[in-house]
Amino acid sequence: MNTSVQLQDPALDELDDGPSVSLVDLLTWVGESKRFIGGIALATGVVAAGISLLLPNVYTARTTMVPPNSQQQSGSAAALAALGNLGGLAGGLGAKTPDELYVNLLRSDTVLRALDTQFKLKDRYEAKTYEELKSKVAKYIRQSAEKKSGIITVEVDDEDPQFAADLANAHSVEITRLLSRLAMSEAQQRRVFFESQLKDTKENLIKAEQALRQVQEKSGMVVLDKQAEAIIEAVAQLKTRIAEREIRLKVLRTATTAENPDVRMLMSELAALRAELARMESSTVAQGQGGEGGIDIPIGRLPSAAVDYVRAMREVKFQETMLTSMLKQFEVARLDEAKDAPALQQVDVALPPDRKSKPKRAVIAVGATLFAFFLASIWTIWRRYSALARANDPERAQALDGLRRAWRLRG
Repeated sequence: MNTSVQLQDPALDELDDGPSVSLVDLLTWVGESKRFIGGIALATGVVAAGISLLLPNVYTARTTMVPPNSQQQSGSAAALAALGNLGGLAGGLGAKTPDELYVNLLRSDTVLRALDTQFKLKDRYEAKTYEELKSKVAKYIRQSAEKKSGIITVEVDDEDPQFAADLANAHSVEITRLLSRLAMSEAQQRRVFFESQLKDTKENLIKAEQALRQVQEKSGMVVLDKQAEAIIEAVAQLKTRIAEREIRLKVLRTATTAENPDVRMLMSELAALRAELARMESSTVAQGQGGEGGIDIPIGRLPSAAVDYVRAMREVKFQETMLTSMLKQFEVARLDEAKDAPALQQVDVALPPDRKSKPKRAVIAVGATLFAFFLASIWTIWRRYSALARANDPERAQALDGLRRAWRLRG
């Protein structure tokens, strides 16, 4: 036999939710105390307006800048963007887009320290340390970028309108200096690298020329036939192509990883060229390049007296070709170093504002009045509801009295 037992708390049956109050009752209570509520709200509004009058006027100066477009960006700008994406630039800056990168650079320690030195920001914002300045400066300086247009905006709040304008315009100057230093460092590294390669190539050419002269003096051979010259030219050109790609690979690896498509393509080209050079030097040498009916001549079939001469002449030709290539690369690096770095173009120059932006005294007064009206209404409704509850239920009245005594500051 199944029996069901239902547990019921007797207190739940006697539970009283209190007196029933409708919306009309609430509005009636508020209306009956309208003078009290209105007086509280009016007095609060007057006090808030008076306090707002004591607050100093704050002016906002604004300047806008646009980043260089894709046609103006050079290899230095591309390397800068790559560093920003890796998150290692300017103390761990991470940016998904170039606009975010420029905004993060505007917020970087380099720019802030330069502005602090120029405008004495720690003294102005009452910051004892630089870390404290970094936390306080966000209240006065704002940098942002519009996603659609890419326009970068810098806003500065200050009680002095001229100071606000000068500080906003100084951001454009400091970000230009920072970008110039970063771009100069990248171009300077390439220039120094090619300068070192050029010096080594000159020394190798001198050594190759001296070795060729020694071979000529030893063998008495001065000029080879056209077939041997073609052999030398073919091998020299192939070695030059290998050397050029090796240098390009070294330069490319300074800014990218091994998984970059350009790096992988250069590595595959180098492997193919080295295999071809090994084949030519080990067994045969191709006469000419690109012409049909070329003749492959084994090195072993060349006259024994001419073998040393061929090798010496080939080294000279190779070093001469390398010298020409290094000179071109060195001149390109020098031009890049002399070029102006990609800079943010200032569209709107910040001018001293003629109208304050803060405080909004009308908003403060109206907001305080409405807030006081709301609180006074709530207090009035609670007071009338408590009185009605005491009249209908003495036990509830005691509970409300106990609640009031429990939250009283002085017992």
